[in-house]
Amino acid sequence: MTVPTVRIELALGDRLYDCTHRALVMGICNRTPDSFFDRGATFALDDLLARADALVAAGADLIDVGGVKAGPGPEVSEEEELERVVPTVEALRARLDVPLSVDTWRASVAAAAFAAGAVVGNDISGFADPDYLGAAARAGATVVATHIRLRPRVADPEPSYPDDDVVGAVEQFLLDRLHRALDAGIPRERIVLDAGLDLGKSASHSLRLLRESDRLAAIGQPLLLSASNKTFLGVVLDLEVTERRDASLAAVALGVARGCRVVRVHDVAGTRRVVDLLAAICAP
Repeated sequence: MTVPTVRIELALGDRLYDCTHRALVMGICNRTPDSFFDRGATFALDDLLARADALVAAGADLIDVGGVKAGPGPEVSEEEELERVVPTVEALRARLDVPLSVDTWRASVAAAAFAAGAVVGNDISGFADPDYLGAAARAGATVVATHIRLRPRVADPEPSYPDDDVVGAVEQFLLDRLHRALDAGIPRERIVLDAGLDLGKSASHSLRLLRESDRLAAIGQPLLLSASNKTFLGVVLDLEVTERRDASLAAVALGVARGCRVVRVHDVAGTRRVVDLLAAICAP
């Protein structure tokens, strides 16, 4: 198991977590009608709130709320995304005592969610919106910098990288986004990096990035792993999306063993057991 040589700390709101030997579990709550996994099961607010309650009871350290899926689909306006996300964050803040993350690449939505109680901006676009980092800095929020080859909602069926070096390309991208966040005034303990599995990557690219998580973790920032039920698992094992639970847990186990310190998942209960066991194994 990869053991960091320096202490890894992550600030979420007014809480500071020591992630040197323990990963945090981020539970997924999508308020979308077309999510690739739940197909809109938590689009209704009451259903989402019940799902969030269950995830926290199962051991989620934080909840990630999204109002637009990452892949191609019908256009979702800024107004519609705000209507989906902001009341959800407000309702969750009133009932749950865990940090809340907003999964959006729009600075305006992030800012509104921060005002409603979110403390993390999970941006899969790699800060494509020039106002995103400023909004996060003003709110004192944590940010997740994710690698993507093109942009959200755009199909990328044949991704390629110079010299077929996907790990090197992702590493340089994440280093650049780290420095952009620091330059915007966001402290180091509020910056998380994510290799962006499936986002402009073939199955083999995602496998390689997962296998070399230790190289990305060596940057020194908390590394987020979002592999839960993703396409690359289905391609490798010929599994439908509803059949990928065990593969997802295996990916979490390998990722955490190689340095990932936040895992974004659908199956919180199973993941909680995996990360707790790994923490017990590597505890000093």
